[in-house]
Amino acid sequence: MASVRIVLPILTLLLLLCICSAAPTEFVVGGKANSWTSPPSPESLNQWAEKTRFKVGDLLLFDFDPSTDSVLQVTKEDYLSCSKSHPIKEYKDGKTKVELGRPGPFYFLSKADGNCEKGQKLTVIVLSVGHHRHSAPLAAPALAPSLLVSPEPTLSPLAPPPANGAFGVRGGFTGILVGIVSLMGMLLV
Repeated sequence: MASVRIVLPILTLLLLLCICSAAPTEFVVGGKANSWTSPPSPESLNQWAEKTRFKVGDLLLFDFDPSTDSVLQVTKEDYLSCSKSHPIKEYKDGKTKVELGRPGPFYFLSKADGNCEKGQKLTVIVLSVGHHRHSAPLAAPALAPSLLVSPEPTLSPLAPPPANGAFGVRGGFTGILVGIVSLMGMLLV
């Protein structure tokens, strides 16, 4: 009877952790407020994105002055050439939240004259729901080095989630299952 009193709260906590880790994460572009400006270096926004794991359903928050700029979602070709003539979508409100609703790459650039050429553009790679990264990055000669995604670190089921809050479903359910099996094993001994 005492074991039920111990196990029930632990299982409840594990279930809550699982539910919370499956929720989408909101990422401020660049990692801090007002990062959607002319960046300090041409690759700084993409360097931030390379260090961040995005999953389907996550949100990007673009924080900018709507009187001087807007965000354009564009094709890869328009991104590479900084072309603003045929955007997929334009965001103008200054506190724009963009849902990453599918796996794959998303391309964004500034509409303000000259800003894209100075590096105010962003590529985000979204992982599919069941995607697990390999321990080593796959060769991708067609991509520029700045567009490659670094490998996901191996996570222990008891380790805290990464600082960027992107632990998500991938590790959450596995951790829950390992924890439940471990607890049941301890109770049976």
